[in-house]
Amino acid sequence: MIDTAAARKARGAFFTPTALCEYVARWAVRSADEVVLEPSCGDAEFLLAANTQLRELGGVGHLRGAELHADSARHALVRLAGVGRDDVAIDVGDFFRLTPTRDVTALVGNPPYVRYQTHAGDDRTASREAALRAGVALSGLASSWAAFTVHAAEFLAPGGRMGLVLPAELLSTNYASGVRRYLMERFASVGLIVFEERVFPAVQEEVVLLLADGFRQGPTDHCVLRQVRTVDDLATGGVDTSWRPADPAGKWTASLLSPLSLHAYTTVMASDRWTTLSTWGDTTLGAVTGNNKYFTMPTSRAAMLGLEPRELLRISPPGSAHLRGLEFTTSALNQLDREGKATRLFRPAASPSVAGETYITAGEATAVDQAYKCRVRSPWWRVPVLKAPDLFLTYMNADSPRLCANRARVRHINSVHGVYLADEYRTLGLDYLPLAAINSMTLLAAETVGRAYGGGMLKLEPREADVLPVPAPALVAEHAVELKQLAALVGPQLRGQALTDIAKLVDEILLVKGLGLKRTDVAALREQQAALHVRRQTRAKAAPSGD
Repeated sequence: MIDTAAARKARGAFFTPTALCEYVARWAVRSADEVVLEPSCGDAEFLLAANTQLRELGGVGHLRGAELHADSARHALVRLAGVGRDDVAIDVGDFFRLTPTRDVTALVGNPPYVRYQTHAGDDRTASREAALRAGVALSGLASSWAAFTVHAAEFLAPGGRMGLVLPAELLSTNYASGVRRYLMERFASVGLIVFEERVFPAVQEEVVLLLADGFRQGPTDHCVLRQVRTVDDLATGGVDTSWRPADPAGKWTASLLSPLSLHAYTTVMASDRWTTLSTWGDTTLGAVTGNNKYFTMPTSRAAMLGLEPRELLRISPPGSAHLRGLEFTTSALNQLDREGKATRLFRPAASPSVAGETYITAGEATAVDQAYKCRVRSPWWRVPVLKAPDLFLTYMNADSPRLCANRARVRHINSVHGVYLADEYRTLGLDYLPLAAINSMTLLAAETVGRAYGGGMLKLEPREADVLPVPAPALVAEHAVELKQLAALVGPQLRGQALTDIAKLVDEILLVKGLGLKRTDVAALREQQAALHVRRQTRAKAAPSGD
């Protein structure tokens, strides 16, 4: 059977550059009698590199492999025999159904990467059960590598080492939280190497090199980070820095920061005058209508349909382009309405009017009621809504998330998030937080707590927004007069003004004067945010089509 590129992609097999295999082998293989395992070994590139390292150490050790694809396993054995290693055993079959041997001293490899959409059925069940046996519960959104990493570690002997090439999802996804916690609890040290350029040019996914040492000798409270430009720079490039995550299970995307910006970042986060958005209040999803075109409309269309005012709720129109300023006012809402934007939500609170009944019948005639969100509620035409939030939070952003005061007191649908401020911070938050959040620290933090989506968009879910670093209420209150003066200077709509220019002004108030940061440290935050923004946009443009 011919192993095609399409078949390899379907099972998540992306073969690793030789230089990367050699680096991992040199790191993991430290004595002549190592027991080396390469799960999902493919054509044995890591095992060949391990063999070379063993020879340099004056021994042969013990080499093992596991591989799902029988032809790849046969090819691997031929390659190994060609360098005098005809003693290697490769288990052919599903790695998740192998019982951990707990005797491996050096585990190396590149786990298969199959997204959750296709990692399904019996394969998914087996992988999740294997991870659960190791104490890690994975959600249905987990891709194959997550369970593979955990199950592979269980083959290690106490003190063993694991060097794996993993998707950068390890750093950023919510579903990988259990894997992150597992690594820091089980290993004495966790190292991460990230690359500025793609390791696999034909694949959209970024990768990170995980170097975990001292199995069952943990926990550790920090990671050792290094950034290099390319695989060729592994041996000589980059500087190791130590980073301590506030929560081992939390996102590790701060590892993408340069040493200088990471120092400034951790300094700010250590201050009690900086906090997260959850301190100010609760962030929620907007109402899910099931069909925005049907349920939302301008008042002119509502009048044409004969709908009564009691059947309509004022809303922030779909989208978020109108929420890029500091506040959203009634006059702004009315202007959007005059422009034909959908500023009303059809939502009869009681019995619909005759016109409302007619509109509902028309919706049923076009199967609006059969959309999932409509079908599961009763009556289908009554959209569940929350009270008007204090602030809007844009969550799909080409640049960065924005907070906008809801002065119009309108409801929100799911094109934006709503922030409900705590009672004690409501006035302060409405008046000053939208501007105070435009600072280099928060803009940078958004790049680390959010996640890049198609087209280079940065997405922020409510629980990610909860941990977005922002100025603490005490710091904002202390500098309220200066923020008010700045707000008057830049104007409530920020028209024609670059976000970075405004951030520089806020930085002077909150970071330099408020926290006492050096301007060089603030500049490092600003430059790092710009670099991550450019990286996000550049990666989106470079992404292969159809991947």
